[in-house]
Amino acid sequence: MASIGNDSAAAAAAAANAAFAGILSSANPASAGSSTALFPSGSMGAAPPVNVNNGGIEELLPLVVQLTNPEQREGVLLELSKKRESFSDLAPILWHSYGTVAALLQEIVSIYPLLSPPTLTAHASNRVCNALALLQCVASHPDTRSLFLQAHVPLYLYPFLNTQSKSRPFEYLRLTSLGVIGALVKMDDPDVINFLLQTEIIPLCLRIMETGSELSKTVATFIVQKILLDEIGLAYVCATAERFYAVSTVLNTMIRTLIVNPSVRLLKHIVRCYLRLSDNVRAREALRQCLPVSLRDETFGVALRDDVTVKKWLSQLLGVVG
Repeated sequence: MASIGNDSAAAAAAAANAAFAGILSSANPASAGSSTALFPSGSMGAAPPVNVNNGGIEELLPLVVQLTNPEQREGVLLELSKKRESFSDLAPILWHSYGTVAALLQEIVSIYPLLSPPTLTAHASNRVCNALALLQCVASHPDTRSLFLQAHVPLYLYPFLNTQSKSRPFEYLRLTSLGVIGALVKMDDPDVINFLLQTEIIPLCLRIMETGSELSKTVATFIVQKILLDEIGLAYVCATAERFYAVSTVLNTMIRTLIVNPSVRLLKHIVRCYLRLSDNVRAREALRQCLPVSLRDETFGVALRDDVTVKKWLSQLLGVVG
C-alpha cells in the first residue's frame, strides 16, 4: 500500500499540473456582502460506438470493470489516471460501464467528512484526485459532456472548491476540481455556461481568485473569463451592479497582489476579463472609474515587454475605457 501512496502522490501532482497546462495552454481567449447571494443557484443516454483502435482495449476494459471492486479500486484509479491520455474513448467507456460512475462518485462523497474540520490527508487527497482526473476525461469528451451535465456531476465537486485550508492536500484537491470545471468551459459550449450560471460557480471561483495559490487563481480566473466570453455569461454578470462589482473588486485585488508578486500568465487572464467586461455599456462606464491605476501606467511594462497579446488587449482596454 505504501508504494501505491507514493505513486499516487506523484500522479496527483501530475494530474493537477496537467489540468492547468491542458486547459490553459490551448485556450484562445481572443476568440472566444456574500458573493453566493449575488449569484443565486437555482438519463445516462445511449452508448455511442466505441473506437477500439486507440491502444490496449484488452487492457483497458478489465481495469474499468475493477473500479466497481472496492478492494481493487485504489490501484485501478492510479493506473487509469496515469494512462488516461492513451485511450481516446476512455470517457464513453467509463460513463456507459455498469457501476463505474457510481464508484467514482463514491470516491468523492467518501471524503466529504474530512473537509470540515479540515482533516484531509495526502493519501486521501491523492486518491480522490485520481478519481477526479477520470471525471475530467468525461467532462471534456464530446460524447459524454452533455450527459455529465444532465447528471449534475459538477455539483459533487463544489464542496471541494468551497474549502479554505491552504495545506497541500487541499490545494491539490481544489486545483484538480477546478481542472474538471475548466475542461467543461474550454469547450465553448453554451449549454455548459447555462448550467454553470444556475450554480454558485462564480462566487466559488472569486474566492479562490482572492485566496488560492497562483495555479488555482489562474484556473479559476480562466473559468470566469470563459463565462464572460459567452454572451449570456456577460449579460448575467453585468445584470446588476452588485454582481459586476463583486467580480471587478476581486480583479482589482488580484492586480494589487501582482504588483508585489508578478505573474504574466495570471495577468493575462485578468486583463482579458476586464476587456470582455468593457464590451458591456454599463460595465464600460463603471470601469472608467474603477479600473486600477496600475493598468493605466507602466507598472507592468517590464513584465509584459515580451507578451504581444496581453499588451494588445491592454491597449484595447485603455482605448475603450480611457
